[in-house]
Amino acid sequence: MRTGTMTDSTATGGTRPFRFGVVAPLTTDLPTWRDRVRRIADSGYSTLLMPDVPQWQPAPAPTLAVAATLTDLRVGTWVYASPLRPAWSTAWEAHSLSVLTDGRFEMGIGTGRPGIEDELRELGLPVAPPSERLTQVRETVTALRDLDGPDVHTPVVMAVRGPRAQALAAGLADTVAFALMPGDDRDEITKVVRDFRAVRDLELAQHVAVIGDAVAPFMASPDTDPAALHAADSLAVLPDDPTAAAEEIHRRREEIGFSYFVVGADFADTLAPVVAELAGH
Repeated sequence: MRTGTMTDSTATGGTRPFRFGVVAPLTTDLPTWRDRVRRIADSGYSTLLMPDVPQWQPAPAPTLAVAATLTDLRVGTWVYASPLRPAWSTAWEAHSLSVLTDGRFEMGIGTGRPGIEDELRELGLPVAPPSERLTQVRETVTALRDLDGPDVHTPVVMAVRGPRAQALAAGLADTVAFALMPGDDRDEITKVVRDFRAVRDLELAQHVAVIGDAVAPFMASPDTDPAALHAADSLAVLPDDPTAAAEEIHRRREEIGFSYFVVGADFADTLAPVVAELAGH
């Protein structure tokens, strides 16, 4: 039996169904976090996600394993930072999570967020150039496929930005998340994403850091300026009004192709009406 395939993203061509994920690191006491996880599941979200930052929360793998016992949510990393992790052990961890969650784990992986060089130095790890980080991503996914074998398929979500990362994702990923910077022009990003889809039609994920006028913790730099993002019609923003948010989400799927939207846990309740309306459609 083949496990791990994302049923919401198996369409080939046409319009992909919406799905929604929540980045929900454990930053409170355990009972409060468990209640939040259950509430997220009850709201219709598809995926509970963990960042990969040692100073923020317990390690992603054991936390996600616990989360998977609480609900039937999918779980995933958003995202493993390849410079922090040896390729084979990361692949082993990801494959193990697929097995232990009965195919509900998604491995999100990328080359690291802006500023990761300082963290690598603090940890005494080598600061590899971007090309080497992409090689680490490739090695991790290749090792994961070897471990999965013919009967398991752990979905891979790749965070990408430049052409080389996009090319790698086109050959390896099941889902692609385009890393957005605050000053990115919507028209330019639209063209980049459309060009990518012409190469391979994969599920496209959108990391949404700002809802209304508030910045989600762990989703963007604390000095992010919501007003400036609104003025620029940034894709990093969604309205906090559920009707307006639903309209904008539809617009992004129709005009660009995004169908998987990931938000911070603090806004899961705000967007719950939108998720209830759109998830799976």
